[in-house]
Amino acid sequence: MIRVVVADDQALVRTGIRKILESEPDIDVVAEAEDGQAAVLLARIHRPHVVLMDIRMPKLNGLEATTAILKESGSAIRVVILTTFDLDEYVYRALRAGASGFLLKTSPAERLIHALHAAVDGDAVLAPSVTRRLIDHIAREPEAISPPERFEALTSRETDVLNCLTKGLANAEIAVHLHLAPATVKSHIASLLQKLQVRDRVQLVIAAYETGIVIPQRK
Repeated sequence: MIRVVVADDQALVRTGIRKILESEPDIDVVAEAEDGQAAVLLARIHRPHVVLMDIRMPKLNGLEATTAILKESGSAIRVVILTTFDLDEYVYRALRAGASGFLLKTSPAERLIHALHAAVDGDAVLAPSVTRRLIDHIAREPEAISPPERFEALTSRETDVLNCLTKGLANAEIAVHLHLAPATVKSHIASLLQKLQVRDRVQLVIAAYETGIVIPQRK
């Protein structure tokens, strides 16, 4: 059973999300938070698998609440950002804060359900345009820092898989592109997560660009 806390300052939105989630037999909404401070407190009390987090909330915004929850819980709790605001600033800041997904409130219900399962499985789900925007944002940043020593431990095939991830390819697409079995791709990604000490594929992409392992095309 996936335990979820829903954090949104609008009661009607929380109610709608609860109804969607509780229509699934393996999802249980254990609490609702109307602001960021409540989200942090309820995450501490209920220890959910996932917090569905709005960004613009009173007392503590969703980005600050995400940082606080993940600092306290480590990888025990995943945060999926669910917002109306499809803006570069929020995308990048949320993902850098450690969010395991970024979805718009206009996303279909099945995508929301999929995002929760993906987060629990250690993966990340983004709205379709987000990976490209993330890359564009990093391309505008100052020059990358030197790659840390742990990148040197990557095999050539793991580096190939990492390059595919930075292009936004799904596992099945990577398998076709590199002529690998899907299970092998999944194994390589698991190894990348362990070696680079990050929580999901989105953090892999960020690490690859910010350390200069992959150079984004600058406009």
